[in-house]
Amino acid sequence: MGEDVRVKAVVALAQAMAAAHTPRETWRAAALGVRDALGGSFAALSVWEREAGRLRVLVNEGDRAPGEAEFPEDETYPVHQFPEITEFLHEQWAGGGEPDAWVETADGPASSRRGYCHQRVAALRRRGRGCCVVAPIVLHGRAWGELYVARPPGHPVFDRADADFATVLASVIAAGIVQTERLEEVRTLAFTDPLTGLANRRAVDIRLDEAVEAHRASGAVVSLVVCDVNGLKQVNDTHGHATGDRLLERFGCVLSRCGAMLPGALAARLGGDEFCLLSVGPTADDVVRAAEELCVRATELEYGDGVACGVASTGDPIGEITSARRLFRLADAAQYRAKAARSRTPVVAGRDGAVLPLAEAPRDALPGTGDRRRFRGAGRD
Repeated sequence: MGEDVRVKAVVALAQAMAAAHTPRETWRAAALGVRDALGGSFAALSVWEREAGRLRVLVNEGDRAPGEAEFPEDETYPVHQFPEITEFLHEQWAGGGEPDAWVETADGPASSRRGYCHQRVAALRRRGRGCCVVAPIVLHGRAWGELYVARPPGHPVFDRADADFATVLASVIAAGIVQTERLEEVRTLAFTDPLTGLANRRAVDIRLDEAVEAHRASGAVVSLVVCDVNGLKQVNDTHGHATGDRLLERFGCVLSRCGAMLPGALAARLGGDEFCLLSVGPTADDVVRAAEELCVRATELEYGDGVACGVASTGDPIGEITSARRLFRLADAAQYRAKAARSRTPVVAGRDGAVLPLAEAPRDALPGTGDRRRFRGAGRD
């Protein structure tokens, strides 16, 4: 392969990975790019899970053998079967060298190489492949995983130049993975409350819109639990804001724990002392039970004065729900009712006769609402 062709292949690989928007897209772009660049028929990307002592395959692209999925759920290999990962490579780096690719063939060791690996040779034979080149992927000076490209029997065996080129391609992949990880961190920050680690208002907006669409399309039960932590201002004034923050963090843990009673529920902090649970699927009764548990556990916290909790569910008689905003207004009105009554149990829209009229009232008609109820659900009432 000429130098110009290889330069173009490197550029194409970098561009394809830069255009990816998710980890899976990144892995797929990497595998397809190196497969084509090295003239292989198959390529795979694996990550080294140190804590589990194994290589986990992220993606398989090209001519897959029976049992090989494009994005396998559980294709893993004990690292002790591949000593070059934990021993051969580390020995080279410890001596001041750089990570280096190597070649295996179905007939045994390739010429002019070290570290013959019987497991890889057996795998080549079992899957009908003639040879492979393996290159370590290194992030921040540590082995992250490996790149694997294979050719079928009868095709030219990878040579030293191919192995050197695979090392270059692995470094390009490493740079792409780092970029993807940074983007994922940014996405996480954009949808996560920094104090509690729960989802934030933006995440709730998006998920609630999707949930209401699912309800309209299939009748899925959508439920919203909205709650205020009681006594936060007094805690801040008496014990300081650091203690108030600890109260919010502890309540966030309680909310997450109770949310786990509802499979797939989203636990979120809307801002200040406001939190919510969004559930799609579980019945209204299940959601109310989770909210009751939440109220009990909130009273057991060291600081604060429990929680005011309101519930609205399409599984209850609350009328037609055509927008995310309407469901939130119902849950919000139920929460307001609970706070005004100093209720130690949830108030549920459709089960408490005062909630629906409250939800229909103008926002400024409720005493003490102000800017606190500023939810920006998409869609019209």
